[in-house]
Amino acid sequence: MTDILFLEPEFKDRIWGGTRLHDVYGYDIPTSTTGECWAISGHEAGPTKVKNGEFAGKTIADLWQTNRELFGGISGSEFPLLIKILDAKADLSVQVHPDDAYANAHENGGLGKTECWYILDCDEDAHIIYGHNAQTRAQFETMIEKGLWDALLHKVSVKPGDFFYVPAGTVHAICKGTLILETQQSSDTTYRLYDYDRLDDQGNPRELHVAKSIDVTKVPQDLPKITPSVETFDNAVKTTYVHSEFFTVEKYKITGPFAIEQTHPFLNVSILDGSGTIGEHQVQKGDHLLVPAGFGTIAIDGNMTIMTSHL
Repeated sequence: MTDILFLEPEFKDRIWGGTRLHDVYGYDIPTSTTGECWAISGHEAGPTKVKNGEFAGKTIADLWQTNRELFGGISGSEFPLLIKILDAKADLSVQVHPDDAYANAHENGGLGKTECWYILDCDEDAHIIYGHNAQTRAQFETMIEKGLWDALLHKVSVKPGDFFYVPAGTVHAICKGTLILETQQSSDTTYRLYDYDRLDDQGNPRELHVAKSIDVTKVPQDLPKITPSVETFDNAVKTTYVHSEFFTVEKYKITGPFAIEQTHPFLNVSILDGSGTIGEHQVQKGDHLLVPAGFGTIAIDGNMTIMTSHL
């Protein structure tokens, strides 16, 4: 039986990034504007490497090609999910992502990008942009043309523990003062609709993708209503946030010995807080791991909060 795979995150410098990935999780970040930790990834723009065992040094992308049995033998050209932690010291651009059909047609056959956010921490006055207020496509285009951003964009206040499901076609932006765990399809395709007239490091306006944004945005914006389901067990509370065609995301609050049956093609696990053991391994806040197909019973112990995802 293949052991649990512990993964070495990849980091991305972003104009809106900061230092909280180091301050909160102790990661050795490359810059003081590190915005993204790609924690579990098979994407070509930042595949994560295995740290332990027989596959040490191999990336998830490597194993997807050579050892598909680790992922239950499922089909597809690439590992389907991407897990990130995002540190928004400043506002991200207002953006929207394509669905699979549009991405396949316009982005060299890539995946679309449906994602979801779990608010790990945030400032007291933090908010996100989640959807828009236009009722018709003509109104949507007119408000963009006239720059009526305050009227167009739908802002939502956030607090730690909030969860948002962001289907492809949803106008959105993570805003300053938020630290977020993001579970998404394995895609790096982002269409910027608006970027506050911000300049890049060379003093140039950042590239926008207004025409494609208009193409893929759903109008009117029908935002999903997420009602988490909670189950209580001895030594654990399980919260299921979403079970969709793209992924299932669940949180476990562990307070002692507990077991999870790994019946999926793979199971992504991120330690959000605390410490303990998973299988024979010590784990702590900031660790990310993948439990392969056929692993069976995952023995867990300790006091910690973990987030899992699977197909």
